[in-house]
Amino acid sequence: MANQKHNQLRKQIAPYEKSNTKESVWQLINTLVPFFALWILAYVSLSVSYLLTFVICAVAAGFLVRIFIIFHDCCHQSFFKNRRVNQIIGTITGVMTFCPYEQWKHSHSVHHATSSNLNKRGTGDVWVLTVDEYNASSFWRKLAYRLYRNPFVMFVLGPIYIFLIDYRFNEKDARMKERLNTYLTNLLIVVTIAILCWTIGWQAFLLIQGPIFLISGSIGIWLFYVQHQFEDSYFENEEEWDYVKAALEGSSYYKLPKVLQWLTGNIGFHHIHHLSPRVPNYKLEEVHNNHQALQEVQTITIGSSLKSLRFRLWDEKNKKFIGFKDLKNEQVKPVVKRTTVSASMKSDL
Repeated sequence: MANQKHNQLRKQIAPYEKSNTKESVWQLINTLVPFFALWILAYVSLSVSYLLTFVICAVAAGFLVRIFIIFHDCCHQSFFKNRRVNQIIGTITGVMTFCPYEQWKHSHSVHHATSSNLNKRGTGDVWVLTVDEYNASSFWRKLAYRLYRNPFVMFVLGPIYIFLIDYRFNEKDARMKERLNTYLTNLLIVVTIAILCWTIGWQAFLLIQGPIFLISGSIGIWLFYVQHQFEDSYFENEEEWDYVKAALEGSSYYKLPKVLQWLTGNIGFHHIHHLSPRVPNYKLEEVHNNHQALQEVQTITIGSSLKSLRFRLWDEKNKKFIGFKDLKNEQVKPVVKRTTVSASMKSDL
């Protein structure tokens, strides 16, 4: 019965899986033009006050997140109807966001196909260990996992490693098309940076692009993290995993203020995006508003989403995320019970 309802829901969403060229072009204009204007304004403001420059850079970072959403839609072939146009725009916006188009498209498609599947973790997702896996891990693996899940490492050092280093290299089994696109992206990034440094100086470039990169990168990783790492999320083994359930129960509706919703390209409607990746970002809210069933999913706000910072491990027995402190409490309880029983037995004897 549930599967029938889910299949019906997917059919209802199907009409929205078509891009609108005018809307896509307009989104390019209202995103790229302000971004470049803010970048130039930030450069001009350097002679006035760096505090003012930083504020402008913070706003520009928001627009860079929106540029990433355009890149993201191109990877799903949902931004334009023409595959070639998606590839061109995706490669250009990929240079701006330091993300190779073909490489990211592949890993992200794997993420969509395996999200919340405990047997198929490791590609395009956040590292998640179950309680049993963590308990069975070596000291060094536990240490590595704790460092990885540390907020400073994930949201400050993470963007530097992922966008500057990790995305510069292909996987060993990458196709030639993917390899060539990564090489092209890397070359264009180097050329762009060289031209800007030659034009305005490397100090000015770093003072402007540095904050834009770090802020937008942190926001991007936070959005990706928080929309799958909420307490009552959905994770199942292969034999019980269901694609629709993974979308509706393993992805949240991140309810953001309208300005932030606009800057993040409606990615807060993440459950709809996972249910149907071919829906363009500018139609996600419409889908949400027109289908009551999609409004009844897990909803998180900025305030409630901060709780996800303490979630570290997936508890398969209780079907929820827990923190390291919760794990210690769970490990202590059985010991207390065994002690109590032992004392009782002694008194009986």
